[in-house]
Order: sequence, then C-alpha cells, then structure tokens
Amino acid sequence: MTQADTAGLDGYAARIEALARELGLEFAPVEFELVPDSFMAEIAIYGLPVRMRHWSFGVRYIHQLVHQKMGNSHMFEVMFPGDPCHAYMAEHNSVAENTLVTAHVLGHADFASRNTLFLRFGAMAGQRILEQSAARAQRLEMALQRHGQEQVEAVLDAALALEQHVDIHAELHRPPYSVPSGPSARSGPPGVAGTQDAAGTDDPFTQRYRRLPGEAAALAAHEAARARVTQRPLLPPQPEYDLLWFIAQHGPELADWERDIFLAVREESFYFYPVYACQIMNEGWASYWHARLLREADFLPPALYLSAIKSHSDVVRPYAGEHQQALAVNPYHLGFCMWEHIIEREGLARARQICRDDDDCSFIRNYLDDALADRLGLFVHESRRDGETRMASRDLRAIREAILAPKYNYGAPCIAVTLLNDDGSLVLRHDHQRDGRGLDLERAEQVLAYIARIWRRPVTLHTADFRGTPRVLRSKSEGIPEPPAPAASSTTSTTSTMPTAPPVQY
Repeated sequence: MTQADTAGLDGYAARIEALARELGLEFAPVEFELVPDSFMAEIAIYGLPVRMRHWSFGVRYIHQLVHQKMGNSHMFEVMFPGDPCHAYMAEHNSVAENTLVTAHVLGHADFASRNTLFLRFGAMAGQRILEQSAARAQRLEMALQRHGQEQVEAVLDAALALEQHVDIHAELHRPPYSVPSGPSARSGPPGVAGTQDAAGTDDPFTQRYRRLPGEAAALAAHEAARARVTQRPLLPPQPEYDLLWFIAQHGPELADWERDIFLAVREESFYFYPVYACQIMNEGWASYWHARLLREADFLPPALYLSAIKSHSDVVRPYAGEHQQALAVNPYHLGFCMWEHIIEREGLARARQICRDDDDCSFIRNYLDDALADRLGLFVHESRRDGETRMASRDLRAIREAILAPKYNYGAPCIAVTLLNDDGSLVLRHDHQRDGRGLDLERAEQVLAYIARIWRRPVTLHTADFRGTPRVLRSKSEGIPEPPAPAASSTTSTTSTMPTAPPVQY
C-alpha cells in the first residue's frame, strides 16, 4: 500500500468505526497496524507477535509457507482482544481488503466485549496479552542464556505438548489443594481390619484375629505403612485434568525457571481458550458485521465497495464451489449463515443475547436446525482405509456432533493425574470412554517421554488404543529418558491427538 492508500484507509476506518458505534457495536479501542507478510506469517504461527522460542514453531512456519505458496492460505488479519485490542493487517492487502478487515476486526472486538467466556478468561489472563507475552519471552531468553538451549527446550517440549491440558472450569490463579487434617486423610474403609475404624475396635473377634500366628507382625507393618501414608494427603484429592498446573505445583525437582515456563504456557492457553471455543460464533459474528457495515457505509466509492464485497464472498464461501463437495467446514461460512438465520428469525436483540451467553457447543446444538442444515447441504461422511469416502448420514444430531467432536475438551484427550505415589512416580489416566476414542499410541509415548524427562520420576499412562483395547504406557529409563537426538526435532510437540469423529462436509 502506498502512503496515499494508507491515508485513504485511515479515513475510511474512522468513519466505519463511527458507523459501527451508531449500529450498537461496543468495543474497546482498537489499534491497527500494517505489517509485512513475513510478520503476519510469524504471528499466525507463534500465536503472538512476541512469544517464547521453540523449534516446533519453525516446523509450523514451513508448513504455513508451503500452504501460502500453493495458494491454500491467505491471511487478511490477526486480531488480539484486550484493552486495547490489537489488529495486524498485511501490507500487501488492497485498500478494499483492508477496509473489509477493519470492519471485520470491529465485529471481533464487539464479540469479545459481550461474550461471557471472553470476559471471564480475559479477566483472569489479563487484557494486555502482547505486553505479557513479550515479558515472558524475555524471561525465557534469560533462561536460555543461563541454562542452555537443551535444558530449556526439554521443558518447553513438555509444556507445549500439554498446552491444551488445562482445567477450563478452574481459575487461572488457583490455590493449592486444601490439606485434610487428622489421621483420616487417607484411612481405609470402615470395618476393614487394619484401618482406622477397625484399629480402635475392641470386639472379641478383632482381638482373637490379632492373636493369630503372624498377624501381629503383619498388622504392625500395616499400621506403620498407614501412619506414613497419613502424613501426606492423597494427591491429587480427585482426578486432576490441569496437567500444566499440577506439574508446576508438584514437580519433585522443578527449578523455579522451569515452573515459570509451565505457568507461562498455561496462562497463554487460558487466554486463547475463548478464541478456540467460540471460533464459529466469533468468525460468523465478525463476518455478519463486516458485511453489514460495508453495505451501510454509503461513503465508500462504488468500485472499492464491489472489490470489498468480492473479498467477503471469498471469505464466507464454502471450501468447495459449484457442484463440488468439500471435505471440511469453513467456520466463517457456517457462522455467517447461522447468524443471518438467527437475526432474520429472532431479531438482533436476541442475537446479542446468544452472543453473550453461548459458545460453539451450545450455539451449534441450539441454533443449527434442519432447515439451515438442508439449505447448506450439510452431511456427515466417513472414510474407509482403502481411500473410499462416502456419505454416512444427514441426521441433524449426527451433523451437530460431528462439527463439535474435534472441539471437545479444547481438542485434547481427557487425561488426568490420578495418583502421585510416595516414591514420586506419577500415574495418568485417559478417560477414553468419555472421549469415545483411543489414542495414537506412538504419539502418546512421545508426549509421555517429554513429561517423564521433566518429572524426573517414572510416569505411567493408562489409556486405550484406537480399537478401544486397554493399554498401559510406561516411561522408559526409570522415567528419565535421554534427550532426543537433534534429527528428531521434526517430531511434533503437540499432545497426542485421537482420531476425530467424521467431519461435516459441504
């Protein structure tokens, strides 16, 4: 964009913002910045303009460049909710495209200012994510200088592999577990010989039982073991799904800088959760408003308006055109169509209530109806191992669940810490029945190795394979695996993912 183009865009942006407020949009100040394409790509890969360095981001960057070179990816903008909001626009975009982007970003800002999930997580994680992430990146650079790349990357391997394993129902700044008082913290069930209840019983049967040959010594050993156990409460007191928090709080030999990395990744994960959980709603809402703002902005030159609307059509179209069938859903298209459907039938006031109260799960289940699904041509497909793909169902419930299945539990398997043993070994359990699917065992073993390297004690994972057969995975080398060779740096450090339910298609 030339200097004259930038000046013209600034004038349009100011008038579009005024029009947005006239139409009832509410948002914190938005700071727009034009940046080079390479910087846009880095933001898209790292998730933030300045973030802690890790080799996995480089791998993703290469994938992004390949997609761009093939014409499968075009980044118009990246927007970060907060107070103020920050929006980055590509310099190579035309004035018309960046005019559309301006209106789109204001729609995002309005959504973030209304939606309960955004407000709750924003309050916990802070409204100045860019400054916070830059400060965390600086602390990481200091750790790199003091401890070396190998040690720091080992911690980041584990933390980033678990970045989605947070408890979204808990607070970001949560207190430690409450410690039960008294000897009953880990006592056995009442009425069982050797437990607290039976130990204090003076009935004749118990007295005779204790006098049996060998029982006195066994009972003494049992009581001694129970006394040791009651000195330390059972950890965790219930299954703990916030793996990042638990490791940071209870890692046997974690240094302060290592805990800081885990907590930093966890804090960023909390910030990004609403973006993930409301993607269809949020992109649809922003698309609805950019279309409406452009339509009502009578000050835009006709040629610019037509060019911007062409870009709008490219953004909100299905992934396939004409009579082709796509194998994925475009969240912009689905969300845009749903909001138009809701506003047409129930009005804008009702739409704003839904915007406030819902996330994608309730949005899809409550407002994607048969009429809209038929109009959009939605269906569920299944793919066979021989490569054949066929339609499986047009049932509305199946369509809804196929859309939502990959979003369940932040897109991660339901894995919890179930026991921290006296020797420091850690037991994890995958709730595969709740997930409805097993794990990719090869990737699960890699993630287990990352965890064990940081935990520095044996780690066990109870799970199931893709057939549902129970499996137990154990960390190697006494829970302290050797660091991977440099050539292994191409291995992804994201948590092991499960085969997803069949996607909904157009």
